[in-house]
Amino acid sequence: MQSLDPQNGKNFWKKNSKSVPGSMRAVYGAMHPPITRSPNDYHLTRRPREGPPHPLTGGQQIMSSPRKESTQKKPEPSDSFQDYQESVNDAWDCGDDEFCVISDVKISNRMVQSAALSVINSHRSGQMPTSNLAELHQQIQPSIAPTEAPAVEVTTYPPVNNIHSSAGNERDMVKQEKFLELISSNSTNLMELRKLSWSGIAPPVRAVTWRLLNGYLPANAERREDTLKRKREEYWSFVKQYYDTRHEDIYQDTFRQIHIDIPRMSPLVPLFQQTIVQEMFERILYIWAIRHPASGYVQGINDLVTPFFIVFLHEVVPREEKLDTYDVELIAEEDRAVVEADSFWCMSKLLDGIQDNYTFAQPGIQTKVQQLGELMKRIDVSLHQHLERHEIDYLQFSFRWFNNLLMREMPLGCTVRLWDTLHAEPDGFSHFVLYVCAAFLKYFSQHLMAQRDFQGLMLLLQNLPTSSWSDSEISLLVAEAFRLKYMFADAPNHLQASKK
Repeated sequence: MQSLDPQNGKNFWKKNSKSVPGSMRAVYGAMHPPITRSPNDYHLTRRPREGPPHPLTGGQQIMSSPRKESTQKKPEPSDSFQDYQESVNDAWDCGDDEFCVISDVKISNRMVQSAALSVINSHRSGQMPTSNLAELHQQIQPSIAPTEAPAVEVTTYPPVNNIHSSAGNERDMVKQEKFLELISSNSTNLMELRKLSWSGIAPPVRAVTWRLLNGYLPANAERREDTLKRKREEYWSFVKQYYDTRHEDIYQDTFRQIHIDIPRMSPLVPLFQQTIVQEMFERILYIWAIRHPASGYVQGINDLVTPFFIVFLHEVVPREEKLDTYDVELIAEEDRAVVEADSFWCMSKLLDGIQDNYTFAQPGIQTKVQQLGELMKRIDVSLHQHLERHEIDYLQFSFRWFNNLLMREMPLGCTVRLWDTLHAEPDGFSHFVLYVCAAFLKYFSQHLMAQRDFQGLMLLLQNLPTSSWSDSEISLLVAEAFRLKYMFADAPNHLQASKK
């Protein structure tokens, strides 16, 4: 018996089904404007449709009035989505990320490496025998156990510079050589590049690899230089044509909201507090909002620029410098222009695949939240029932996960490593991210089961102890996500046991 969607009776987990995680739907109005049109000819004279308050930030999708203050309350299970939005519209105000770390987990390095390597090797070979799944699950599961939080040295800033590290051993050097061989070929084999990138990309070649996997840079080497030159010029023509409209009456609210959100982005990292960096982000976000009137600017999109900006900035910052404190004004103007333009186009490519996450009422995220609940019911029924007993709605914590692609749940360096795999995985940002979120929640299952009230659960869910995470935790996370995808995406019969 297959798992069915109770609303329409269709197969829920079949990958080719309409309701597959992150499936795209037609978005009206998401057209790119011709460069030749003037602002008077283009849709700039039309006020974008306003969206509802962001469920976790309280801001409008197209901001038309100051943020509405509201007292946070615990929603009843029967509340509508609109009622829930009203109840938590102040849940992401500045400073809410400053809760202390409640607990931590101790993971055996041997088990991490063994479990992750097993799945990664199977992924490379393109197959995983079903008989090995139970054995792999037994390998991974015992490695996650609640322990007393170890003493951890507190750092001033989230780790950013680990993406700046160079290859440190012979194995890394060999892998880097394989990347260079693929990238420098006349026609890059993207399938092979994805396989190599799935377990992490060598930092010196990460920027070029992301451009290729993102679809921004052509696989044909002869076309790359012309394509990059044309696209970069195109971005700056948009800036010249549209950026001055930010102060017009019908668009100043959109720009004001962007201007408010930018300083809140990674507030502990000095790099993002530099005026020149904030101006770069304002241009990127405003031009994207103008070119995508179906959604406009939505709070959370600003975070999605950050990984691209960091990776492309890494190309032009001297290797001996610290990335999180480097003065961007020291970079040549033409290099800054390249970083900004490439960040814009790669963010646009990413959002083109998940735009229903940011249209009116954000239906793509609502669907993913529902699917996460259905998936957790099958992979960790005890945790699912524990959350239900304490009236924890998945929307209350996982909306932010999908809205920001887990960026606010882990250090920035870990996000960059996670995005290596999301770029390498087909439909990684629209489909695979669901399984990453499920693995992320399952990772902390025993810690959550130890919480005995609504308040304790919400504090932990909103501030999961990931501050000391590194690449090894991300490798384990994506390995478990791949296992879940393999089991459930194309194998609905695996769900029969939960139906009995």
